[in-house]
Amino acid sequence: MSTFDAAKFKATTRNQWDSAAGAWHRWGPTLSAWLGPATEVMFDLAGVATGSRVLDVAAGAGEQTLAAARRVGSNGSVVATDISAAILEHCARDASIAGLTNVETLAVDGEDLSTFPNSSFDAVISRVGLIYFPDRHRALRGMLRVLRSGGRVGAIVYSTPENNGFFSVPVSIIRRHAGLAPPEPGMPGPFSLGSPGVLEKALSVAGFTEIVIRKVDAPLLLPTAADCLRFEQESFGALHQMLSGLDAAGKKAAWDEIAEALGNFQTAAGFEGPCELLVAAGTKPV
Repeated sequence: MSTFDAAKFKATTRNQWDSAAGAWHRWGPTLSAWLGPATEVMFDLAGVATGSRVLDVAAGAGEQTLAAARRVGSNGSVVATDISAAILEHCARDASIAGLTNVETLAVDGEDLSTFPNSSFDAVISRVGLIYFPDRHRALRGMLRVLRSGGRVGAIVYSTPENNGFFSVPVSIIRRHAGLAPPEPGMPGPFSLGSPGVLEKALSVAGFTEIVIRKVDAPLLLPTAADCLRFEQESFGALHQMLSGLDAAGKKAAWDEIAEALGNFQTAAGFEGPCELLVAAGTKPV
């Protein structure tokens, strides 16, 4: 059995997001339509309001960062962090174009928030990022430390594979083609926090109280299955990580099978990829 190398995993993750940064940014309107409603639930549960100081961990290209910045207004602020400096450049540029002067970007490993002083934020948010942290307990403990007493953390993760076919079907196909064993409990991955009770326990063990978990139905709607294939090929670093051990022919065979499988989600009205998200929040005790 091979030993999981967290440092190598994070280096690969950084490189994948550096490479996918432009594509992820270009798909911003799709991300907004798909994840926007769950993002608003996260803001509400995390208490993101006018004047709030917000830390966005694993912010990516920052579509949700800018939404948070608009919500907190000129008297509030949002610091967007990500392991990839390249993807944060899109966030900084979009904030500037939008005239949002309350946004700061900083390349930071989400497991190491030592850059920030204790009790320096009212809210910490992380949208579909926590699932990819090898040491999520360290990440959550860091979030707890930088929150003020009574401050809230908010996070969005995928639920279970069976409720997220648009993503789990490609994952299972690639896993079979690449000869990858199923992930062990606790390992990072798309569905690592989706089983009942897992996310709640992670927040509780880290020291959060008043924990709330909400399920949000968030189907990925696109014109065609081919659009979903292109979205995942261009933007989903996790899939490329899994494919990295295959040669060109092996990768093509996997993507061809994925294309066929995604066609099962095509309807007369367009592509509707099943997706269920968990939106969680917890409070730093006073």
